Order: sequence, then C-alpha cells, then structure tokens
Amino acid sequence: MRKTLYLKFILAYILFGFFGFVVVATFVSNMLTDHLIREKSQEMYREATIIANTYANDLYNSQASLDTVSSQIGALSQYMESVIWIINPSGRMILDSSTGLKPDTEIVVEGFDPGITAGSVYTEGDFFGSFDEEMLSVLAPISGTFKIHGYVIIHYPMSKIAGTCNGFMNICYIMLVILFLLSMIILIFFTEMVYIPLRKITEATEQYASGNMHYEFSVDSEDEIGYLAATLSYMAGEIARAEDDQKKFVANVSHDFRSPLTSMHGYLEAMQDGTIPPEMHPKYLGIVLNETDRLTKLTNSLLTLNNLNTAGMLLDITDWDVNAAIRSVAATFGGTCMERGITFDLILTGETLYVSADRGKIEQVLYNLCDNAVKFSHNDSTITIETTEKHNKVFVSVKDTGIGIPKDDLKSVWDRFYKSDLSRGKDKKGTGLGLSITKEIIRAHNEQINVISTEGAGTEFIFTLPVSEAYETEDEEL
Repeated sequence: MRKTLYLKFILAYILFGFFGFVVVATFVSNMLTDHLIREKSQEMYREATIIANTYANDLYNSQASLDTVSSQIGALSQYMESVIWIINPSGRMILDSSTGLKPDTEIVVEGFDPGITAGSVYTEGDFFGSFDEEMLSVLAPISGTFKIHGYVIIHYPMSKIAGTCNGFMNICYIMLVILFLLSMIILIFFTEMVYIPLRKITEATEQYASGNMHYEFSVDSEDEIGYLAATLSYMAGEIARAEDDQKKFVANVSHDFRSPLTSMHGYLEAMQDGTIPPEMHPKYLGIVLNETDRLTKLTNSLLTLNNLNTAGMLLDITDWDVNAAIRSVAATFGGTCMERGITFDLILTGETLYVSADRGKIEQVLYNLCDNAVKFSHNDSTITIETTEKHNKVFVSVKDTGIGIPKDDLKSVWDRFYKSDLSRGKDKKGTGLGLSITKEIIRAHNEQINVISTEGAGTEFIFTLPVSEAYETEDEEL
C-alpha cells in the first residue's frame, strides 16, 4: 500500500485532467457550436422576417425604390456581418448586399429550392454552390395578396461561428487548467492528511508484526485516522505490557517454585548422605512438609487465578446473608487470633443482610482479606469488619491497624506475586496472589474494590456487592 496507493491516486488525478480535456474538447465543443448556431439562426430569422415584412414587401408593392431598399439592406448587412439576398421563387436574384445593384447583370441561383431548410429555420452549406465556404443560411418568405413573391435570405459565415466557439473554448480550457491546478490542493491534502499518516501506521504495523511492540509513532490528527493510530498505539502498548507481565509472571513463578524445591532438595539430600543426623530428621521433615504446603498453596492459587481469568467464567449467583458469611470467616481465624491477642470487631448492618453474588467466591475474598489483616496486624490489636447499605449496594470493609502499605506501593498491591518490602518479613508462606484473586473475583461480579492505607497506621479494603432483590422487597414492605 505504501508504494501503490499514492501512485494510484496520482494516476487517477492525471486521468481526471486528461478526460476533463477530452470532454471539453469534444462534448462541450459540439454542444457550444450547436448552441451558437441555434442562437445565431434565430437572430437571423427574426431579422429576415422583419426585412421581408418591411423593405422587401415595400419593394414588391412599388412603395419603395430598388435603390432605397438596396442602401437599407446594405447597412443591415454591414451591421449583421452577413450577406442579405432578395430573390424570386424561381431563383432569380433581385438584390445582393455583397455586390450592390447591377441592373445589366442577371444572376440566377441554379436549383434553388425554398424547402432546403426541411422544417427548420436554417440550413448549412454552400447554398446551391453560391459560396466557396460553409454558410449558415435562413429564409423568410415575402408574401402578399395570398401568394409568395420572393424570399429574403441571410447568409452568415460558419467560420465566424467557429471563431466565436473557439474563443469560448479557449476560456473553457483556461478555466479547466485553473481548476486542474486548484485541484492539486486535494492532492496535497490527501498527501498530508491521509497518505503520510497511513504510511506511518503501515510502518508501525510492520514493526509490531516483527515483534517490536515498543515502537512509538504519532499522528497529529483528530479524525478517524488519528483515532486509528491512537488505538493501534494503545493496542501495541497493551500487548507490550502483557508480554512484560507474562515474562514477569514466569520469572516470579519460577522463583517461587525454585526456592522451596531447592530447600527441599538440600534438606533431603543432607538427610540421605548423613549430613543431618537421624535424630534431626523429624525437624527437617517438618520443614519439607511446610515447603510442600507452600507449593500446594501456590499451585492452587495459580489454578484459581487462571480460572478467574478464563473468558466466559460462570458465577453461581444466589441470594445469601453476607453477615452470616462474615461471622463464619472470622471464626476460622479464632485460634491464630487467640495466640496473638487479636480480636475481630464486627459492625454489621442488621441481623441479616442479603446480597446477590457467588457465595463461595465472595467467602474466598473475605478469607483473603481477613488473612492479610491477621498477618500484618500487631499483637493485641483489633480488626474491624463493617457492612453498610447505600443505594442498593452493600459496602464491606475489612480494616486493620497493622503495618500499612507504603504510598508508592498502593498501585501495585493487585499485581500478581507482589509483596511490599514491609510485608516480606511477616508473610513467609504467602504467594503474592491473594489480592490478585480477590480483584478478579470482584471484577467478575462487575463490582468495585478499593484500598486505603497509611504506613504504620493500618490498611482498609472496601468492596461492594449488589443487594438481593428479595431483601429490597422486604425493606419496601416494612
């Protein structure tokens, strides 16, 4: 396209000019000639009729002399730049404005036939061999006492009509050239506004096709082409980011699998070759079991995240009591919280609060948020879980007073395998996938989840769920 589209447009432009000249030189020229002939013949016929009804009629009625009529006809002939005849029906010349009066010379138009016009007011040709050039001729009868006495015939050179036509055609050609030159603005516009942006877009697609997703280009336009360029650039950026995320994902998975496997391999090899004495085997077998639990948890999290990202994921949407689910999830952390002196403060709206969502997945969200809150809370602290209802939405808040999240890390907490520097010491067995799974579950429900955190003061996660229609109906009845 980069090599042919512009050439095609140039070729179309040249063909436009060529056919423009052809049309003007043929069709316009013929139409203009026909128009001039019709206009001139109508003008000549009107004059011939006037002469026939006045001067020529007076001549035949002996009301005017031949000399008088000759002088008047001669003046009209010069004014009209034409030849005026008065002839008898037999073809005998009575008066010829081009030669004047010649009483001693008798001129007869051989073969004269008044019907030569054939239903028209004019005829073209040498008029029965009377002229050496093409003439435009009109006839008007001189009548009186119910008979035709003769004819007034006016001849006009076709060469003069051709000259007039050529004058108009020259103007047409000049206008056509001007229009052709002005139309170059379209070519320039096409070049600047269409061809050059398309060439940039084509070059960019070639770079992207070759794998260079970081290639940058810009098109300064606010029309569809500019939108196409911006969309293409955005698409390439998203693909590049996805590739980077994929590489980072593979690197993180490899690291998180390699570390426990290396540890397990080292301990087992040491036990096998006797480096670790048999009496120490139970201790290190326990470490190996912990590492296998970590690998199992990581594998399950990866499978869960993959299923959540699969297009067309099905949700088992039912109406259920979110307050009861919160109480149940909080109870599962009873043992851990008792050891560390951590308590749950449940501030729940009403005894029951029904939502419409996938219960199993939302309970997983609650578990992940509570698990994080317990991990990063200080001993003898309180974790607050609160539910509120606003505008047919249930807002669920899980708030701790733990180590918090640094401001610069807030935008990354939803990334896979992400762990802030503050959390690494407290989350030895974490996979860094819990919040990613949480985000995907909430997004699958078309709801929102946000985080508010202050380093050293604590963190609060808030997500929304739709209120159950059955619960709304009960409230209206009450």
